[in-house]
Amino acid sequence: MSLFSLLLVVLAAVIHASWNLLAKRASDAGPVFVMAYTCIATLVYLPWAAWIFIESELVFGVFNTQIIVCIVLSGLLHLAYSLFLQRGYQVADLSVVYPIARGAAPVVSTIGAFLFLGEPLFTERVIGLSAVVIGVFLVATRGNLIQFRQPSAYKGVSWGGATGAMIAGYSVVDAYGVKILGIHPVLLDWFANLVRLVMLFPWLLSNRKAAVARMSGRWGLALAIGVLSPLSYILVLFALGMGAPLSVVAPAREMSMMVGALLGMIVLHEEIGVWRFVGCLILVGGVIVLGRS
Repeated sequence: MSLFSLLLVVLAAVIHASWNLLAKRASDAGPVFVMAYTCIATLVYLPWAAWIFIESELVFGVFNTQIIVCIVLSGLLHLAYSLFLQRGYQVADLSVVYPIARGAAPVVSTIGAFLFLGEPLFTERVIGLSAVVIGVFLVATRGNLIQFRQPSAYKGVSWGGATGAMIAGYSVVDAYGVKILGIHPVLLDWFANLVRLVMLFPWLLSNRKAAVARMSGRWGLALAIGVLSPLSYILVLFALGMGAPLSVVAPAREMSMMVGALLGMIVLHEEIGVWRFVGCLILVGGVIVLGRS
């Protein structure tokens, strides 16, 4: 992977960690918050998407069956990821669900890249991936793995694994879209957002009053996330489109865990602790190894 592609992924990780920090303030809002920032993202990025569409002299006729299936599948997998993660947080501890989801995602993504994109699994990539997964677990759990021994942890592992599979699923589909089908990153993300919006709209119609109440005082957060969330992912798609392997990009995205820990320390005055610090070092080391592969 080129240095520029790696820098794009690192920048995306910083932005990703930033909007996730904001999203924590509205974690109890439910699907309406997801729909709110998705709607904002669709509106904010419409001019950019339209400009690319017009400048490329595209017509709707070029959206063949493969491209349409890719876009719809991407939107559905992104939506499933959001809903699975939310459900996991409702039935299990975040300290179980989150590390399983973020640790499983790069592993399954790498397997998917090998099977569907024909990416080779070099020894360096396997070592780098392993280091990233270990780092993610240490950062997320602070070295306290005892919660995984609790009987209730089964639900957390199940929903975390399902969430990680959805992350890997949309990662492979989107990589296929930009690498094989040649879909522009901005258009892929925008149309996938539109799919999510359409899928959530029936829920909004049947929950209008509750939706308005839950969004009270949260529109500023929705606006910020609606701008930052697509931007972070578009940068990742650009890196993939420039030839960066998914088996390298997917683990490197987990740099957001380290950035999130640092932001938590600075903004929320959280303690990093020895294990989180060690996890950050291992994670960075894994990304460096991946970048050299």
